[in-house]
Amino acid sequence: MSLTNTPHRIVFANEKGGTGKSTTAVHIAIALAYQGAKVAALDLDPRQRTLHRYLENRAETERRRAITLPTARFGVFVGTTVEELDAQIAELSQGADFIVFDTPGRDDPFAREVAAEADTLVTPLNDSFVDFDLIGQVDAETFKVRRLSFYAELIWEARKKRAMTTITERRREMDWVVVRNRTQHMEARNQKRLDQALTELSKRVGFRVSSGLSERVIYRELFPSGLTLLDKGQLGELGTSHLVARQELRALVASLGLPMPARREPELALATSA
Repeated sequence: MSLTNTPHRIVFANEKGGTGKSTTAVHIAIALAYQGAKVAALDLDPRQRTLHRYLENRAETERRRAITLPTARFGVFVGTTVEELDAQIAELSQGADFIVFDTPGRDDPFAREVAAEADTLVTPLNDSFVDFDLIGQVDAETFKVRRLSFYAELIWEARKKRAMTTITERRREMDWVVVRNRTQHMEARNQKRLDQALTELSKRVGFRVSSGLSERVIYRELFPSGLTLLDKGQLGELGTSHLVARQELRALVASLGLPMPARREPELALATSA
């Protein structure tokens, strides 16, 4: 299939919970919609359904307030086979520029399947060696990377396989981005150790590192309404921390370097830049 007819797959994957994965996925999906892209979103966690519930709440807010908001076509996967997954992806993403996947915070065969097929793979991590252990193990004394984790090896193999078919099957190369979410003040020495470990591992397995979203109460408060930091006209008076959070989101969207379609709606694009 031609690349121009295939939606860009953005997969948010991390086998650990509590890293802000679903919040980041929703905000990226809505940011893309605000820039005029057609976006689909599939939740692969039928138990938690955080992304699905968030977008359901957004649709309910639209109905309740009689407003129209940029949003994504969305669904939740409840099937049991890869064939069912492929069929739902094909149906949901028809006509879309992007399809965003939110995966469970645990080892899951369908999460592995979509991660291996990602065009952009986003792995959110909290700024700690507890979360770093997901992608690599460090020496207890030197904090040098000793080995890749199982997850990093899985993605490394998927990227190598993908690279071999990029030309013959006209597929995009996978861009792996590790996003440092919920950054907090760390003791300077530990911060330096973590920075060095991420830099070392990124060179070994080829991911990029980007700053993500800080820990803020606003994200938890927005969930019931399905609103995001970009829905300025619906949020009331915003404090300084909210404005800073919006800046963080804009910086994250820019750092992902996603291929925006030529068709854009300038009045919506402006919403992400003010």
